Amino acid sequence: MSWIVRPGRRGDLDALFDMASRTGGGFTNLPPDRGALASKLERSAAAFSRTDDFPDDELYVLILENLETGAVRGTAQIFSRIGVKWPFYSYKLTALSQFSKELGRTFRADTLNLVTDFDGASEVGGLFLDPDERAGGLGRLLARSRYMFIAMHRARFAERVISELRGRVEPDGSAPFWDGLAGKFFGMPFSEADRFNSLHGNQFIADLMPKHAVYVALLPDTAQAVIGEPHASGRTAMRMLEAEGFRYDGYVDIFDGGPTMAAATDQIATVRQARPAPLAGICDMADAQSRLAAAGHLSDFRATMISGATQQGGFCMDETSARALRVGIGDEFWHVAA
Repeated sequence: MSWIVRPGRRGDLDALFDMASRTGGGFTNLPPDRGALASKLERSAAAFSRTDDFPDDELYVLILENLETGAVRGTAQIFSRIGVKWPFYSYKLTALSQFSKELGRTFRADTLNLVTDFDGASEVGGLFLDPDERAGGLGRLLARSRYMFIAMHRARFAERVISELRGRVEPDGSAPFWDGLAGKFFGMPFSEADRFNSLHGNQFIADLMPKHAVYVALLPDTAQAVIGEPHASGRTAMRMLEAEGFRYDGYVDIFDGGPTMAAATDQIATVRQARPAPLAGICDMADAQSRLAAAGHLSDFRATMISGATQQGGFCMDETSARALRVGIGDEFWHVAA
């Protein structure tokens, strides 16, 4: 079965809405709202059609499609520059140590500080894969296709890339971190705040949240326990991010307390290792390598897994992959170890 990752199109709205309706809440970048999703596809179309190469306030929506059936089974997003229209808020977990000479003891207090340290960075997010397809490496194909796109359009992205992982959300839609902290100030349940954020942004957080440090010890135990913890469904995504070089450094989401991972763009493994090569020929070899490959500029971008091998003058691949990528002999494509 042949799969391809390609740019989202306006005709993907129904499939995107279906996926958004099955995320289970706390998935800000994929709200179950047709109007918001249509706006995302319009914004993405504008980004893919822009000719200037520099980081701007843009969104690129990618789609995982089964080439044999035309079915859409996954999606992912790339934000080229965050913190443009409104600040990008995070909580930074830090420690304050104080020494008492009289008691002869050092006291350590963990605090949460509202920061905008990631303003100007790029972001990868919005990754959703149909539960029926979570086998055979499709999640890895979808996730890494974002880094291939960044590598092939490097001038459009910042020097740092982040990824926010969804935090702990209970089956009833509540979030322990929200209930123990922000919910105290906003008088609304997590599900309502999360939906408002996904549709209108989080400027209301800046308007209403206290700007002083929050002492973690003053939060309920349930809220303390989930700080920096990903949702159970996000642990695989966290491992994939770590494999690419992303690291958690105490930054958490202001809504659900999930970890924010960050990496220097040029040190992301796929970005660092991907290389362009011309298609030297069509081959179907027993000892062929499995590679992640991508071709096409902007709206013509396509990525898939191929079987191929180094050949004099370039790299060869199997015929099915060449058709999927729409490349012919002599055409350039990018590839990296699977």
